Amino acid sequence: MKSVFRILLFAMAMTTFCVSTYAQKDNRQRMTREQLAETQAKYIAQEMAMNDTTAKKFVATFCQFQKEIWALGPRPKRGVSSGTDAKTEQAIKERFAHSQKILNLRHKYYEEYSKFLSQQQIARVYELERKMMDRLYHRSQKERLKNNK
Repeated sequence: MKSVFRILLFAMAMTTFCVSTYAQKDNRQRMTREQLAETQAKYIAQEMAMNDTTAKKFVATFCQFQKEIWALGPRPKRGVSSGTDAKTEQAIKERFAHSQKILNLRHKYYEEYSKFLSQQQIARVYELERKMMDRLYHRSQKERLKNNK
């Protein structure tokens, strides 16, 4: 009887421990877009060893740029080639218009960055941003594959 009681007590303890550990994993919250943009900007500023004043300007400008990009909405879909020529033409023109808006924003913020960063620093910002976006894309693809299993 004592051994059954011990086994039962051990099983309950393990269940309690496992459930609390599992619940801790689920409490992780994803960052909001704004938090992610700010984290990215701070990372870039740190990698480039910016002074505090420049870093603050950069973080504010980078976050504002991201907000304006998000305001454009998602990219138009690519797979419209099965429709009529008119629909395909319209889809292509919508993608061109969206790309042009992004290009205009990039140019606008290039001018803003030029006020407090050198040209080499701006090039490095773009390089670091591209690497980060690639890393996030690959991470999301791994998550998608993991969730589809």
